[in-house]
Amino acid sequence: MIDRMFKGMAVALLVGMLPLLAVGIAAAALPETIVRVKPSVVVVGTFSKLRSPQFLMRGTGFAVGDGSLIATNAHVIPRFEGGDTQEILMVLTRNGAEVRPQEVRLLVSDTEHDLAVLRMTGPPLPALVLRPSEAVREGQAVAFTGFPIGGALGFSPVTHRGVISSITPIVLPGGNARELKDKSIRRLRSGAFPIFQLDATAYPGNSGGPLYDAESGEVLGIINMVFVKATKEAILEKPSGISYAIPASHLIELLGKVGP
Repeated sequence: MIDRMFKGMAVALLVGMLPLLAVGIAAAALPETIVRVKPSVVVVGTFSKLRSPQFLMRGTGFAVGDGSLIATNAHVIPRFEGGDTQEILMVLTRNGAEVRPQEVRLLVSDTEHDLAVLRMTGPPLPALVLRPSEAVREGQAVAFTGFPIGGALGFSPVTHRGVISSITPIVLPGGNARELKDKSIRRLRSGAFPIFQLDATAYPGNSGGPLYDAESGEVLGIINMVFVKATKEAILEKPSGISYAIPASHLIELLGKVGP
């Protein structure tokens, strides 16, 4: 009977350690995952011969589909207000230490979920695999790669890791009507959708980058620094350091609208 009791305790202890073992395995696999992901991540910005610097970074993007498609946030894409601005939408890709500029054009956007898909000229990149959001779980080990703080740190991909700390509606309702801003009210009326809250901190420049499973490299979401905070934290006097990501299922749906 004592043997059975100790065996039961051992089994219970092992079961309790499984989540920690899973995180440990993901952490061990992360260096190899980063090597696979980095060639797919690009700098998104605009180029103009009439200004200095000629290239201005606006966010991060990553290759999907056939490798010529670049996913990013819709707010990363500038609005060209008519006239001959001589401003070109462009991405910077990397081949080892070499940085290559590639012209892109906007194919389709989804402002409701702050997503956009671009078509890139030139050779395709290794495309990342998208995982439907229904498979994502709280506590899952994740990482994201991008270009934090714009070009201030140089155009070398930087990776942060953490876990999915919460799967939560995009809107944080106020205690009363006066605490709700216009964007929050519109979001409540149009219907909130779940987002991923992260325990890792993203920075300006990370917007549009891939949030991926630390072990498999499959993309779970798209990092967002502006759109979500404008609604999720609208009632907070001082925005927090919490970071968010748009679930990849919305990007999968948007890619279905991309023509040949």
